[in-house]
Amino acid sequence: MCLNYNLTPVSNGSYNAHDLADFQYEPATSRPGSVNAQIGNGGTVIKLDIINHVAERTGVPKMKAEIAVEALFEAMKGAMQKGERIELRGFGVFVVKPRKRGVGRNARTGTQVAIPEGKTIRFKPGKELQS
Repeated sequence: MCLNYNLTPVSNGSYNAHDLADFQYEPATSRPGSVNAQIGNGGTVIKLDIINHVAERTGVPKMKAEIAVEALFEAMKGAMQKGERIELRGFGVFVVKPRKRGVGRNARTGTQVAIPEGKTIRFKPGKELQS
């Protein structure tokens, strides 16, 4: 079941993004899966912001929302540690790519430093996220 809501201000039209008491919740008319409410305030979004947003959008207690978000992140970490590709339709794709070894320089001394091979994570945004 996908819960999707439009947030409309109740009062004079100006509102603080963190003050959800001033909003009326009504079923969204857009297609399922689209995000109608913004989380955060244009700065950095942290895990707690995501947990609060999930709890508010779904109506589940924050503890259950935290468990769900943690489970999602753990599943993603596990998949990436195995080198698996994570494809989230409408959002994007996470790919683990090998990183070649190379030579870097110490910024203070200017001496060369060997950089070992490793893995890096690349994210390619989906079409909906790009627009």
